[in-house]
Amino acid sequence: MFEEARRRDQQDPIADKRALFALPENCIYLDGNSLGPLPVAAKARATEVVEQQWGNDLITSWNKHSWITLPQRCGEHIAPLLGAKADQVICCDSISVNLFKLLCGALALQHGRTKIITTTDNFPTDVYIVQGIQQLLGEERCQLITVDETEIEAALNDDIAILLLTQVNFRTGRVLNMAKLTEMAHQHGILTVWDLAHSAGVLPLELDNCKVDFAVGCTYKYLNGGPGAPAFMYVAERHENAFIQPITGWMGHATPFTFSSSYTPHQSVSQSLTGTPSVISMSVLEASLEMWSDIDIHQVRKKSIELGEFMLNCMQHLQLIDTLPLASPLNPNQRGSQLAFKHDQAYAICQAWIAEGVIADFRAPNILRVGFAPLYISFQDIWSACEALQKIMQQKTYLQPEYQKKQTVT
Repeated sequence: MFEEARRRDQQDPIADKRALFALPENCIYLDGNSLGPLPVAAKARATEVVEQQWGNDLITSWNKHSWITLPQRCGEHIAPLLGAKADQVICCDSISVNLFKLLCGALALQHGRTKIITTTDNFPTDVYIVQGIQQLLGEERCQLITVDETEIEAALNDDIAILLLTQVNFRTGRVLNMAKLTEMAHQHGILTVWDLAHSAGVLPLELDNCKVDFAVGCTYKYLNGGPGAPAFMYVAERHENAFIQPITGWMGHATPFTFSSSYTPHQSVSQSLTGTPSVISMSVLEASLEMWSDIDIHQVRKKSIELGEFMLNCMQHLQLIDTLPLASPLNPNQRGSQLAFKHDQAYAICQAWIAEGVIADFRAPNILRVGFAPLYISFQDIWSACEALQKIMQQKTYLQPEYQKKQTVT
């Protein structure tokens, strides 16, 4: 398997992209689906923004370095990765805040409809935000309905206002059919809101062609924007005139520097802004996004599938599948850029793996999750990681007390 890994690395058309990242030595990083590593360009940009733009140019940087247009510029970089025209994407706030904006605004467009349907196993914040809106508006104006992923199609009807879905399941990696489900929703007059947290930067997306209404996503995973990097939101052009988001801060005003006492929304996706952009974080993100200008997302997806299939072959070769059964779809076209394995000791196994220099992650209650970020992960990385995992499982080092103790962030 080692020779096969080396051969695949030699034939990898995007192997050179690994040099774009400041990766730590003696570490195999399989958690880029939670937090991407540091791009070299982002590191340099952070120094420039802090020392020169803030430290030397001070407040003049709003104009001199165009801080004020960072949300729009980052949106323009992200848009091609979403299959969207640039003027429909803006970078701001977090997924949670942007979901609140989009769901409230979308509900207001659906006169007489109050139900928001989502999946039981959606990422918790998506569900929590709907619960919060329901408490805020009352059940007569907002009702949350949850169904199993397998029951989405059957649950769609003319009473539903919004279909809220995450394209890639955060635990299993199962991919939902965006085009099909969006079309089915529209047949019932339902607006769609898609969460692209585990999609952007690793799956080819076609929001415009799929006629998606609204979408959110984060930039600190496969887009490598750094911890706490701002999220993005997509508002289809056809909704821009009617859609009004509820957190009407001054940055969403048509003319914010007139300091008018009454709110007039910007007539573009920029009305989705609320407060002052997080300049340092967004500047770092912009540097990370600039490296996508010559990267083919279809090559990224192709390698992602190959990495996943190669890992499964390594697991079979090392006789690990029986003790760590796959929780992800077996068909690689039905899963995102991750694999999930089930084990009652998944947390401790993950901690022991980290101690061996392989960083993966755990998702409660029993999922060992492995993420494949094709820009910097090699096939030799995967083979070495599997060898380390075999050692852990054979020696049962995960039973040691230091790996059993739960940390604050799991």
